[in-house]
Amino acid sequence: MSGDGFHVHGPHDHAVEHAAHSNDGFSNNIAVMTAILATVGAAFGYLGGATQNDAALFKNNAAIDKTEAANRWNYYQAKSARQNLAELAMTLPGVDPKRYEADAARYKHDKEDIKKEAEKFEESSKQWNEKSDEAMHKHHQWALATTAEQIAISLAAITLLTRKKWMMGLAYGVAGVGLVLGGLAWLVH
Repeated sequence: MSGDGFHVHGPHDHAVEHAAHSNDGFSNNIAVMTAILATVGAAFGYLGGATQNDAALFKNNAAIDKTEAANRWNYYQAKSARQNLAELAMTLPGVDPKRYEADAARYKHDKEDIKKEAEKFEESSKQWNEKSDEAMHKHHQWALATTAEQIAISLAAITLLTRKKWMMGLAYGVAGVGLVLGGLAWLVH
């Protein structure tokens, strides 16, 4: 981190810089591995963020369609109330029932179309919710892959500081797990 002449390094930053200026093969391998892992981790992080954004967009579409379904059901209820009033008016003494029959029939017919529209929006909302859930599942897969790569980078830094070969194997192993998780996230739909 730097700013206004103030420069701070972590212990692994110094070791990586030192390795870059030396002919130490072990350190150079770790530095290259770290750079590759950082690139792969960044790609996984981007893909994870993209799937999270998709999930939010799909959830928003589900909410819009659910609201539209609710609006249609409210309209359906209004037509039901009008139909009920027309049917009630037909039973009142001194009223010509034929006058309200057409209204009652029209309201009943209108309700059928409105019901179909409401059900269509409810189904669409359900489908958007399912797509959102799938996208969030994929986001979690990318997040796990990214986390594994970040852990591998940390292990690589520890390897560089301790110069333990078994630690390098562990870093490679965790990086491999991250790559497998990323591959699964890529392939699984």
